[in-house]
Amino acid sequence: MDTTGGLRERKKEATRKALHEAATRLAIEHGLDAVTVEAIADAAGVSRRTFSNYFAGKEDALLHGDEERMSLLLDSFAARPPGEPPWAALRGACAAVFESTDEPDPQMAVQARLARQHPSVLARLLTHYASVERRLAGIIAEREGRPADDPAARVLAAAFFTALRIAAQRWVEEQPPRPLRVVADETLDQMARPFA
Repeated sequence: MDTTGGLRERKKEATRKALHEAATRLAIEHGLDAVTVEAIADAAGVSRRTFSNYFAGKEDALLHGDEERMSLLLDSFAARPPGEPPWAALRGACAAVFESTDEPDPQMAVQARLARQHPSVLARLLTHYASVERRLAGIIAEREGRPADDPAARVLAAAFFTALRIAAQRWVEEQPPRPLRVVADETLDQMARPFA
């Protein structure tokens, strides 16, 4: 059995995580504008060149954790039973992600605030959300045996991610804070209610 590939992938993921954590910590401590790629690389114990092998810029390093959670959500949804109704499958995938990951720490809330304050981070975040939403719509359409550009699949994907974005905003703003899972469940329940 070849374990070299697995070890290599674990090392890469460890480096990626170290860079993300360094970017987040430095942005919290000094403000994003004062953080350089070199400072992030130094804090993670890697070279500037190594940083560039993983991320295009400090914004990408900062948002890595969010992108990982979205990928996990898509994978979890794609693995749901084929006969499960789409909204139920989306809720099940969301619950599975919450069960498999720790409750987000306050740094995630700080990261969300940074995104709102810095156009470069917000632009990257919105671009990523749009990409993930398109991918989710494609998975929904495929599960339902519909064309890839099916409007119902696109609306469902957009509604689901809109509810998650609203939940994240509520979670960041609430005092005292409640678990993100609770806030997300409430918001998804509200989204599932008919408007008319």
